[in-house]
Amino acid sequence: MAWLGGTVFVASLAFCGWTYLVVWSSAASSAARWRAVAMNAVLVTLFASHHSLFARDTVKAWLARAVPEALIRSLYVWVASALLIAMLWLWQPLGGEVYRLSGWLALAAVAVQLIGVWLIVQAVRAIDALELAGIRLVQPARPCQPAPPALPALPAPPALVVRGPYRLVRHPLYLGWILVTFGTPHLTGDRLAFAALTTAYLLVAVPWEEGALARAFGTEYAHYSARVRWRVIPYLY
Repeated sequence: MAWLGGTVFVASLAFCGWTYLVVWSSAASSAARWRAVAMNAVLVTLFASHHSLFARDTVKAWLARAVPEALIRSLYVWVASALLIAMLWLWQPLGGEVYRLSGWLALAAVAVQLIGVWLIVQAVRAIDALELAGIRLVQPARPCQPAPPALPALPAPPALVVRGPYRLVRHPLYLGWILVTFGTPHLTGDRLAFAALTTAYLLVAVPWEEGALARAFGTEYAHYSARVRWRVIPYLY
């Protein structure tokens, strides 16, 4: 079951890559562009709100009662993958072309994207790729006493990762995403809208996510935040 969910996760990423690289390479103009922008903003919001919803302690507590603890991470990944596919499938094309680079400028843009890919890969390696994909199931610790609590305890958070690209910024996955989506040598209207909408959500969600991390790790996360000053973009944010 977990491997099936992991397959859906990989398929959603492949579909995202194909949509970004192939479908959104067209610069054909679209009618009612502002209506399409509004619809796409709604789609991105629905997709992104899933992350914030699952981060709430009340939702985690409810899931702990309704879903086996070992499957909570997998369930999150499966829902996120399905929402990503649905968002891309329902995306309203915008068309238009912002710029098309050539020569050494195009090579520089590709280099920016490759740096972004490298950051994402290194961050995923530090986290554990199988856990990120919902394949490596979390095994709940067995209590020494048989008496259960009135409400099921939330799963213990994984160890705080502070190695690799996490020594550069506190959210290297987000930085990598920004470099990949904005660094294209051919920026069409759809690529710009996708990059801008998803990046806006990430930047808005960071304080909320860091609040959850501070509650989970306490002084450990406070010390880490003091050592690594920048959240996503060095010297800016």
